[in-house]
Amino acid sequence: MNHRIRTDVAHNARVWNHWLHGKDNYPVDRAVGDHITGLYPSIGDVARADRAFLGRVVTHLTAERGIRQFLDIGTGLPTAENTHEVAQRIAPDTRIVYVDNDPIVLAHARALLTGSAEGVTEYLDADAHDPRGILRAVEPTLDLRQPVAVVMLGILNFVLDTDEARAIVRTLMDAVPSGSALVVTHPTLELGGEGNAEAMAFWNENATPPITARTGAEIASFLDGLEIQEPGLVSCSRWRHDPSEGEPPLVAQYGAVGFKP
Repeated sequence: MNHRIRTDVAHNARVWNHWLHGKDNYPVDRAVGDHITGLYPSIGDVARADRAFLGRVVTHLTAERGIRQFLDIGTGLPTAENTHEVAQRIAPDTRIVYVDNDPIVLAHARALLTGSAEGVTEYLDADAHDPRGILRAVEPTLDLRQPVAVVMLGILNFVLDTDEARAIVRTLMDAVPSGSALVVTHPTLELGGEGNAEAMAFWNENATPPITARTGAEIASFLDGLEIQEPGLVSCSRWRHDPSEGEPPLVAQYGAVGFKP
């Protein structure tokens, strides 16, 4: 698979890793990432808030909602506190399937495949644009007759057509039973993110894959038919944050959790 890895073009998984202070990136990724930071200084805060949101959501779903299966699409490069680490710390029998089609993520998959002895942690090389293919491949690791948390953090923004993005979500959620959850984060030019327009334009000219921002209303439409968990669609930094730590800074990344009735 390594022949697919381009080191001359910045790639989202590696740039995101750079913003999270990881080491799995190349000079081109750091150069593009740093230029975007110059255009939009809070992008690193967005990346870190998105990661913290994941930890809070997985904790909530596992500890409070009893979810024991996770389908994490658009995994990205492993860092600290991956989905399986958070979930299996609470419930060691939790089963997780990670999905990504980035070759450098695939090359690091072994780092993801170190879950608990009681649970299962698998990695699937597949494309979010092919939800039916994903659903066929996740069984028998996941039992689609039992509730599944479908995690799509910062992935639908790479599906440029909004109708197609909605169709992907519908296909996935139609295949899982009542009690399943959809977890979404998505960048926006709202929430103080207006300055991100220039940074996104630079990204689309200099890196891959291309990205799009969406409005809160467009992102909310991905959750149509689901019961939205409080506090609703909000800046991901403010989704069930620890009130003892005060109000966290607003970041231009919406986050929400919806349950299938």
